[in-house]
Amino acid sequence: MLGVMRPKQNEEQFAVCLNNAEYPASLELHKIYRVIPDQEAEADGDMRIVDESGEDYLYPATWFARVQLPQVIEQSLKRAA
Repeated sequence: MLGVMRPKQNEEQFAVCLNNAEYPASLELHKIYRVIPDQEAEADGDMRIVDESGEDYLYPATWFARVQLPQVIEQSLKRAA
């Protein structure tokens, strides 16, 4: 069973999309997305994701799995943003 990963406050957060059925134009299945910390959204079962539009939106947290990436990949994703 996977535990919930809680990154440090200032640490970049990323998640993999597991379900894009309702928003296929906004989310790509199995793609890594940047997560914007939002405690209120998380309390409601949502996750704030920077989607394909480049903007952040709330999606059900169950559609994503948080991942901890190797530093080289994380740096590459930051440069691409």
